[in-house]
Amino acid sequence: MIETLLIIEDEKLLGSELSRHYRQSGWEVVLATNLAEARELLLNKKIEPLLILSDMNLPDGNGLDFMEKMKGGISNTEWLFLTGYGNVPDSVRALRLGAYDFLEKPCDLDRLDLIVASAARSASIQRRVVDQTKQGHRRYSPDAYVGHSQQAQGIRQLLAKLTQVPFSALIIGGESGTGKGLAARILHYGSSRARQTMIEVNCAALPRELLESELFGHEPGAFTGAAGRHRGLLEQADGGTLFMDEIGEMPLDLQAKLLKVIEDHKVRRLGGEKEIQVDVQIVAASNRNLEKMARDGSFRVDLYHRLSVFKLILPPLREAVEDLDELVPLFVAEYNAKAGRQVKDIPNAVWDKLKAHYWPGNVRELRNVIERCVLFSEGSIFPGQWLQLPGQPSAEAVQTEQGIWLPLDGSMALDDMDCFIIKTALERANNNLTAAARDLGATRETLRYRVRKYNLKIAD
Repeated sequence: MIETLLIIEDEKLLGSELSRHYRQSGWEVVLATNLAEARELLLNKKIEPLLILSDMNLPDGNGLDFMEKMKGGISNTEWLFLTGYGNVPDSVRALRLGAYDFLEKPCDLDRLDLIVASAARSASIQRRVVDQTKQGHRRYSPDAYVGHSQQAQGIRQLLAKLTQVPFSALIIGGESGTGKGLAARILHYGSSRARQTMIEVNCAALPRELLESELFGHEPGAFTGAAGRHRGLLEQADGGTLFMDEIGEMPLDLQAKLLKVIEDHKVRRLGGEKEIQVDVQIVAASNRNLEKMARDGSFRVDLYHRLSVFKLILPPLREAVEDLDELVPLFVAEYNAKAGRQVKDIPNAVWDKLKAHYWPGNVRELRNVIERCVLFSEGSIFPGQWLQLPGQPSAEAVQTEQGIWLPLDGSMALDDMDCFIIKTALERANNNLTAAARDLGATRETLRYRVRKYNLKIAD
């Protein structure tokens, strides 16, 4: 690929000589004799030079001043400066602004060739990294939230808007398996923070002491076993995003510390004496009702209001069954590629079963079902016998059947199953605690404890 070299030089003889030399070396050379011409080429004609070779002092201004003004308009381009009378302050300023090198005239052409080649390699690496990053993150555009239902379209529109605003905190709600992690990645990789780090932590997966150390970091000797310094996740995510899944499980005292970090933009490691400045975007997710938890006192009200700058509630799959029309072929294609299968045709009977299922595990359950079927397929026909969906044809059937059917494929956590069973029993009993306890063969006290744990509604 032929790369572009922009030369900014007011000395006609030198400009012509450099242009001729680098054209012979395989560059596409563009020559500007002043800064106004260079500005026109860069901003209006939109040339994208890999390298800019510029004189320092030009008829209409200083090359360093020009570089400083243009840095926001062009990226992944290296700058080299030539000057007839260099001085230390200029060279220091050039390097501080990010120039690749600063050379005095007359410069030996062989030496200049080496520096140009080195600068070109540097710029090429930068562009390659950026291109790879864009390709890797392209799957996390708002369109990655698939579906043509009104709910899915609304979520996509909101995600697109949120990626354009520099929010400090946000809450993603919804049942387990609805795609809260995907939404968090869309928000990060579609925002101005995309080139910085996104770090994920599941607050329910770590005990209190370990969660505190992971989030805030620690100094040597802060507690037994703290042999060295550890940068917490809030520090590691500086400039980027911290995705805190299941934040409703975070202990109240740690919630207070997190609130202080969000408010002050400073974090103090365990055992540390100084506060460290951080700029972190917090995306919090929970399958529990944080607003109700805040009212009940099991979640800090001040932290809830600080996090809920925006709220994004993802719908369960059973409320947007029409999205199966896009999700199922998408997952089939994904596992065809992974497993080398050729599944193409999905019989109507399979569609009927998929659309009649209640999907308590939501999209995560759907993905696991499709994976199993594709892996066990032997041709182009989708093998419906491997659906193994429980006999729960619809949401209405859940209310009338005597059994409760749950997926045993890892798509639901144990607590989610427990919550789903109790919620279903309460719905069948019209939220009457005594009747639900009788149906479940449990005591009122046991069921009341679990109702409080999962923030469910009861009639008495």
